[in-house]
Amino acid sequence: MENPFDDTYFMKKALQEAEIAFENGEVPVGAVVVVNNRIIGRAHNLTERLKDVTAHAEMQAITAASNFLGGKYLHGCTLYVTLEPCQMCAGALYWSQISKVVYGAADLERGFNVVGGHLHPKTEVVSGILENEASELLKRFFIQRRNLN
Repeated sequence: MENPFDDTYFMKKALQEAEIAFENGEVPVGAVVVVNNRIIGRAHNLTERLKDVTAHAEMQAITAASNFLGGKYLHGCTLYVTLEPCQMCAGALYWSQISKVVYGAADLERGFNVVGGHLHPKTEVVSGILENEASELLKRFFIQRRNLN
């Protein structure tokens, strides 16, 4: 029997979080942390609401997952995030020693791959999962923002 809990399944959950961010006027990035096919952390960008530049979806999801596990390391966990993590988030993911990072859309300006950020050497990276859906949501958000200004 095929496992319904694949990368696409959990990226859809991250996209649901990104939609919440969109509805709240935040840059629409969503993230979930999964262990053993169970979501243990879910979040979306909160930088505007909290007036905190560090309140990225990834940072919020890392904190939620760490609280759930009762520890700072995310061994055996996977982060699903709709946009490639920035250097700050990559640093936090590095220190969390997360096992896998799956992202949707590449960030060609600020993504960790472009700016030289690094994840932990044992962290597996998968990119491009539901990339079009994640990219379209971001494009729609920024078109809407330009039209409001």
